[in-house]
Amino acid sequence: MKWKIGLAVVSLVAVLFPQDEVAKTTVVKIGDNLPIFSVTTLDGKILNSGDLAGKVVLIAFFATWCAPCNAELPRIETDIWNKYRADSSVAVVAIGREHKAEELVKFAQEKNFTLPMAPDPERKVYNLFASMYVPRVFLIDRAGKIIYQTSGFDEEEFGRLTVILGKALESK
Repeated sequence: MKWKIGLAVVSLVAVLFPQDEVAKTTVVKIGDNLPIFSVTTLDGKILNSGDLAGKVVLIAFFATWCAPCNAELPRIETDIWNKYRADSSVAVVAIGREHKAEELVKFAQEKNFTLPMAPDPERKVYNLFASMYVPRVFLIDRAGKIIYQTSGFDEEEFGRLTVILGKALESK
C-alpha cells in the first residue's frame, strides 16, 4: 500500500510540474555559478555561499507541507548527509522555503532530522535559484558551478543525484 501512495505522489508531481514549466521557473542553470547568499542554520551557524568554495555542495529547498519533500528529505538524511557528514569537502543544507526557524525546529524534531536546515521565510535565497516549485535540489562542484538540479522527487532521479555527487567528490 505504501509504495502505491508513493507512486501516486511521483505521478502527481510529474503532472503538476511539467518539465517545461520547471525550466521556465528555474533562475540558475547547470554551468552557472552558485548564487551569493547567506543563511543561518537552526544550530546558529552562518552559512555563506562564499565559504563553500572548494566543497561539493548540496542545497535542497523544501516545504514542511510538501509530500514529495517529505519523501526526499529522509533520503537526503540517510543516503547523503549520514554518509558524508564527516567529510569536510561536502556541505549539505536543506532550506525551508517560506518557513521560520521555529517551524523548522519542530519539523526537524518530529522527523528526527540531523542534517543542517535553515529558514528562508521571505524566499530571499530560494528566489536566487527558482521562482516556483519544491522540492528542488541543486548540486554544486568544487569550482562553485551548478552541476545538477532537479525539481520534484522520484527514486530514479535521486539515484542519479547520488551518482553525480560521488563523481564530483572523486574529481579534485
